[in-house]
Amino acid sequence: MAKIKSIQIDGENIVYFNSAIYLFHANSGCTLQLDIIVSEITIKKYTDRESHIIEVELENGSLVTSFMTVNILPGRIPHLNFVSEVEDADEYSELPAVHENDLDFPDIEQGITLEEIRKVEMPYEKVALKLTLPIDQAEWLQQKTKKELNAIFEELLEGRMK
Repeated sequence: MAKIKSIQIDGENIVYFNSAIYLFHANSGCTLQLDIIVSEITIKKYTDRESHIIEVELENGSLVTSFMTVNILPGRIPHLNFVSEVEDADEYSELPAVHENDLDFPDIEQGITLEEIRKVEMPYEKVALKLTLPIDQAEWLQQKTKKELNAIFEELLEGRMK
């Protein structure tokens, strides 16, 4: 596989954990494909639109730029797949070629865990709780700021999760 030095999506450098860029040959034609393992935050950021301008700098110094459509690949690890139709495969001679019947398909998820990704970029989710509490506890909670409540529940949950 061609070694990737950096990846930009729509002109912005992204943090990625593993990647593969290759030509995929199928009966229906040839596509340029970029598979990248990213954080859940990056998944949300780049799936709002169907296509993006992708710039990939390879370690050999060459640059691959293409207008590509994005797919989210199912699995436990956040995985984006960018695809672009290719008319002349010879333009990408420095890239490896994968055929649809090959057993040597790039497995970029191997050796990476969701926990390792979340150590780098932890996503946050808004959670709404409906509780039935004694009035004094409810009043005490209502006096707290959002920041204070977040800290209280984070501390509480960390202790419970261990």
